[in-house]
Amino acid sequence: MVQVCLNGRRSAADGACVPSSPGELARSAAEAVAAGATEVHVHPRTPCGHDSLSPRVLAPVLDAIRARVAVPVGVTTGAWAEPDPAARLDRVRAWSVLPDFASVNWHEPGAEEVAARLLAMGVGVEAGIWSGTDAAARFAASPLGPRVLRVLAEVTDPVPATAETTARALLERLGAAHGRPVLLHGEEGGAWPVLRLAGRLGLATRIGLEDTMFLPGGQRAASNAQLVAEGLVRYGASARPT
Repeated sequence: MVQVCLNGRRSAADGACVPSSPGELARSAAEAVAAGATEVHVHPRTPCGHDSLSPRVLAPVLDAIRARVAVPVGVTTGAWAEPDPAARLDRVRAWSVLPDFASVNWHEPGAEEVAARLLAMGVGVEAGIWSGTDAAARFAASPLGPRVLRVLAEVTDPVPATAETTARALLERLGAAHGRPVLLHGEEGGAWPVLRLAGRLGLATRIGLEDTMFLPGGQRAASNAQLVAEGLVRYGASARPT
């Protein structure tokens, strides 16, 4: 499984290829799915470009993407979109159009409350476990662990030479991860080494403009679809025995 992460916290200031509006996100999602992506992860944005958990922002994005693709669509619940834990929970509770899944960063204040609310609403939870945080230990102790959709093992080390080592250390800390599937991915300079490691280990992964703006050779990517197509090639090559 290769998920496409369409935009993240990037904006048009990072490059004209970064989609932002519902229409742009839907078009980019359709192109990425045509290139082989099996899921979509998106950060709904306000017209002025800020990540938002507001139902008035979320619904048009989900509706537009679902009009173009028939794969699961997930969103972020990152604290940067709503720093106050109580307000974040209220935002999620108010959603009228529901995503198929949502990522919850386990190191953030209020994470378990948000995850519990999502599960009660029938939304799958990706437990975001970032390297460099105590999230793995928190998740191991969480009674919600067995109920999440998957673990999103997020390697925040951007250095190509060390990202794989950081990823392996994160996976070791996760251990059995409550028996849940693991999606392993990196970011920036670590995106491609970690994707290749996911291929070798047979783990799900993701790629897209949220994680990197560049192809493995250093050229700037033209689209999410191009990153997905290249990601599938690199993932498949890593998975083949040598």
